[in-house]
Amino acid sequence: MKLGHLLLLANAPGSDRSFFDELSYRWTAGDWGMYPIAICLVVALAIMIERSIVLYFSASINKEGFLRGLKKHIYAGDLDKAINYVAGQKPTPLTNVIKSGLMNVPKGEEEVQAALDEAALRETPRLEARTGYLAMLGNAAMLAGLLGTVSGLIRCFEAVATVNPADKATILAAGISEAMNCTGFGLLTAIPALVAFSVLNGRTQALINDINETSVSVLNLIVSNRDKFKNATISSRHDED
Repeated sequence: MKLGHLLLLANAPGSDRSFFDELSYRWTAGDWGMYPIAICLVVALAIMIERSIVLYFSASINKEGFLRGLKKHIYAGDLDKAINYVAGQKPTPLTNVIKSGLMNVPKGEEEVQAALDEAALRETPRLEARTGYLAMLGNAAMLAGLLGTVSGLIRCFEAVATVNPADKATILAAGISEAMNCTGFGLLTAIPALVAFSVLNGRTQALINDINETSVSVLNLIVSNRDKFKNATISSRHDED
């Protein structure tokens, strides 16, 4: 932070600037410390948008309605229709897991359990992917803001040491105020990232719980109706899938 820059900051008007002028002014005042914060912000926003689309739309399904429709075919002992019903639903981690279990009904209960567990282990990481980076990016933004502030304060005090004593108080106050811009922008990036991490992590856990609960329900239905599946067969097109 140069001496001329500090003098300019000390005399810069603040009330007559538009929002974007104010943002540009604060960005310039923050100097190089703003760039790592901006990178964290862009990456965090991309993850928030992508994970929100996946968790709230692509991977979402009405668990109760899905299970009600599936029960009818299981109670009837019609395995092929049960698989067709699941395959006809929107592809989600839950439907993929249940379909894997149904495909192994003719092999026995143990195979169904193993298939459900294997499919759940395969689908769970897809639900959890990238959400954890939000916490890391939030912490990185805060630390980058702190680093930019410390760097700015160091240069501020170095500049004050060489100026007229009458100007020191004004320049020091202006320099400290503007050095805090990095901390402010770091917090503005970190807070939404950490809140989004908590919300998306909760949504992920809810979807995983739905998979586990539905898997157990379907397995219990298959076990309780196993006599109806003694001669169950799977059509060739499902075997190809």
